[in-house]
Amino acid sequence: MDFLGELGRQLEAFRELLGGDLSVPIEHCPGWTLRELADHLGNENLWVATAVREGHGDHQRAPAPEDGLIAWFENTCETMLAELSADPESAAWTIAPPSTVGFWRRRRCHETVIHRWDAENALGRITPISPDLAADGVAEVFDTMAPRQVSLGRAPAPRHAIRLRATDTPATWTYGPGEPVAELAATAESLTLLLWNRLTPDDPAITCTGDREAARTILDGPLVP
Repeated sequence: MDFLGELGRQLEAFRELLGGDLSVPIEHCPGWTLRELADHLGNENLWVATAVREGHGDHQRAPAPEDGLIAWFENTCETMLAELSADPESAAWTIAPPSTVGFWRRRRCHETVIHRWDAENALGRITPISPDLAADGVAEVFDTMAPRQVSLGRAPAPRHAIRLRATDTPATWTYGPGEPVAELAATAESLTLLLWNRLTPDDPAITCTGDREAARTILDGPLVP
């Protein structure tokens, strides 16, 4: 997947939303407005640029300006994308293996997808996440984000396994030890939104079979920050 190209498209889609009401609350980021979401995403763009350019995660955050938010956000995007245009195998400081530029291309792509969805949801104009991109978002939770949560002591290791099955791609994923005690089936988009706590297992878009309570316990992890 062309994560760098997709990241650029997702950032542009988010930027276009900044012409809307910046005071609108972000449902799944309690206490944040669209302005604060843009501040967060822009500062994380600069954090990643520092991680690649300087090899550490100690970027000093500065609040987005009260005026000129769009221009500021565009600048953070340009700064990060310039650093991520390096060879994807180049070394970089990262939050999990592999310690490469390619890690950040993928990670920032999925982070931006989720926050683009947050902003669209707040403004009432959601657009789809492509099945292939959403499926990789599910994979990233299980191969990177959930193991990191466990290693940092933020979530317990799962005692049982669950299976997720995408209904619009051939992909399935199993998380946890042993045979799955439950299966959740939905589109890849719904599954990635579920894992990022934008949907619940009770959402009508998701079909759950097997031990629903065990599945809920595992999903409550939390599997993501």
